[in-house]
Amino acid sequence: MSGLPAFFDFDDRLRRLNDLGDQLEAFGKAVDFEMFRADLAMALNYTSGRQGGRPPFDPLMMFKILVIQAASNLSNERPSF
Repeated sequence: MSGLPAFFDFDDRLRRLNDLGDQLEAFGKAVDFEMFRADLAMALNYTSGRQGGRPPFDPLMMFKILVIQAASNLSNERPSF
């Protein structure tokens, strides 16, 4: 079974990513992201959700992730944790 991911590979990868630090915390201390909430809500124009479906992610959190990804030239794997 060489070359295939083992059962604990995910935990090792998550531990390695956590050791790099929480960039959302660092950015949260440096930038007041709340000032973007109203503009994001207006631009996204979410409905009330009466038609069903999964509730949307917090737009501010998604914005933070995109800012960090762009600022740090990260792949999709890093911001996914």
